[in-house]
Amino acid sequence: MITEKIEKILNEQIEKEGYSSNLYLSMASWAETEGFAGISTWFYAQAGEELLHMMKFIHFINERGGHAIIPAFDQPPVNFDGIKKVFDQVLEHERFISGSINDIAALAIKENDFATQNWIQWFITEQVEEESSVQGIIDKLNLLGEENMYLFDRDIMSLRGTGE
Repeated sequence: MITEKIEKILNEQIEKEGYSSNLYLSMASWAETEGFAGISTWFYAQAGEELLHMMKFIHFINERGGHAIIPAFDQPPVNFDGIKKVFDQVLEHERFISGSINDIAALAIKENDFATQNWIQWFITEQVEEESSVQGIIDKLNLLGEENMYLFDRDIMSLRGTGE
């Protein structure tokens, strides 16, 4: 059985994961309209991954005897100030999500909720991979500079992590 505190923080994470999916969809749409087909494909894939994460939280809450609540999501930005800056925003957002996942782990430890402690470990590992992947993309962008965006756009999918 899930405690009220754990159910609340997990439901809050549903909103964060759903917003993440919408944020990456918005970034994908922006990149696509700017002519960056590879980058938009990367963001569409990330959006799908975040939706799967949201679904994992929904199922976990419900399987533990709680009630997952599907919230409304804030509208993400629709315009971005360039490829490098958009990936800087992605890294900042992933760090925010990592902090939120760590908060869940800390509460699960405090509540002696061993099932949630065990389950959330997958997300902790996933966030390490996400942050590392995006940092790697930023590092490549810094090496390439703005004049080599064609090559970067062509090859970005080879830089994508394989998380779910």
